[in-house]
Amino acid sequence: MMEIKNGADRSPIRTSIWYGTVVFVSSACLLVLEIVAGRLLAPYIGVSLYTWTSIIGVILAGMALGNWLGGKLADEYAEDWVVGAVLAGSGISSLGILLVLMIVAPWVQAIVTNLLAASFLFVSVLFFIPAMFLGVITPLVITMNLAISDATGRVIGRLHALAALGSITGTFITGYWLVQWFGTRAIVISTGLVLVTMAVPFLRRRVGSLLMIAAGVVLVIALGVAAKGFVNPCDVESRYYCIRVIEEDIEQIGDAGMSLVLDHMTHSTNHQSQPDSLLTPYVQAMDELIHRYFDSSRLQRSTILFAGGGAYTHPRAFRTLYPDAEVTVVELDPEVSATAIERMSVDTSEMTVIHGDVGRVIGTLPSDRYDAVVLDVFHDLAIPYHLATREFFGMVARILAAEGLFLINVVDVFPDPRLAKALIKTLDSHFSHVDLWMERPPEKEGRLAYVLTAGNSQSFPDRISARKGIARTWYRLTDAVAATGTPMQAIPELTSDYAPVERLLSTLFTTPSGL
Repeated sequence: MMEIKNGADRSPIRTSIWYGTVVFVSSACLLVLEIVAGRLLAPYIGVSLYTWTSIIGVILAGMALGNWLGGKLADEYAEDWVVGAVLAGSGISSLGILLVLMIVAPWVQAIVTNLLAASFLFVSVLFFIPAMFLGVITPLVITMNLAISDATGRVIGRLHALAALGSITGTFITGYWLVQWFGTRAIVISTGLVLVTMAVPFLRRRVGSLLMIAAGVVLVIALGVAAKGFVNPCDVESRYYCIRVIEEDIEQIGDAGMSLVLDHMTHSTNHQSQPDSLLTPYVQAMDELIHRYFDSSRLQRSTILFAGGGAYTHPRAFRTLYPDAEVTVVELDPEVSATAIERMSVDTSEMTVIHGDVGRVIGTLPSDRYDAVVLDVFHDLAIPYHLATREFFGMVARILAAEGLFLINVVDVFPDPRLAKALIKTLDSHFSHVDLWMERPPEKEGRLAYVLTAGNSQSFPDRISARKGIARTWYRLTDAVAATGTPMQAIPELTSDYAPVERLLSTLFTTPSGL
């Protein structure tokens, strides 16, 4: 490692290269933390447009303050020890992210009343200070580099270009490689240690400062270990989700089930020894609707497409009841499928499993192919816009048989579910009969799971009760919901050019209903 010195004995070329390296690596580290922030917070607040807005905004604010402070420091203290101290501060504060997370998470979840405020608080407390420290480095190092070079324009341009290249590199290697291979905790720890290590050459002659930094690193790591901040809550960290499998007691059946948790939401629950037992309400609702829509002989020879596998709860049950049916599952994340097979008693050997984006896959399937398409990809409040549009619904209509059935589940607020209304309005472009289903309306406002059905023949009563399993009843309340709250004429049809999903779901982000 090269030693940095103050004074005339410094090699200008070697020092300029070192300064460029520091700017490049520190900028890369900032974007590594920014990308990791989304995955780190997913088990607590999920992933949404609002989450990423908070992450980007807070980190930019920290960097802006750091740039301003770096400029002030550069005018008076453009010395090696200052750069070393800033790098050490950025490294220790980065290591402290995992410790602080364990301290603030219970507090935020206990007192904050909406997801928007929770995401902003989480990001501000965890990432603002590391971003501020990292923002100091570039203006400080540029000033020091100018002290040993007369090529002002070239120095400034080169170091700013290296900062941008570092940011680009940090973004790509984290998103495409680091998260899947090492996990968020290892990345945060490594980032902090890299920054502290870069501080050492700048402080090599200050033994006391190095001892203090070493003590700070040891203290933060020790406290983090004690608080279990370095323990990854995910069983698997894929490129898309923090995946966990937990055992839950199911009160209604007096037995236990294995639940798949993606980020912070329970996706569905599998009964290990009874594959046809549907414990999750919306999954049971979809299954009952399919069985009410088709006669038994049709189901025995049916072709069903499940868009979204998750825990494979519904495909598993359907395949058990109708072994001669042709079941196809499209799942975005191969790690989700692997987890379901390994830990949730799922056997996909008699299913066709396709891994990829649902929209792209459905566009390649033959017309009039499927009796039913079950869309279960609206993950909590993270809605993939392209799967909620008129254009996508047209693709689904194309692959459905003439009297086929399309089912969707969506989480929205009660009693004025604006997103659900928008989906109804959008589905009306392609289907003659569109209905909204729910269990008995709750007594107060809040979050609710709805099921939508769409087809070109109507064969549903106004109420459907479970044939087996947990006793539940669902009601067809399309007209009642349409007449409540926001008028349907004020609800937009969702298209590829205009799908304001977050605005339609804003009540869930800005009130306690979303928690």
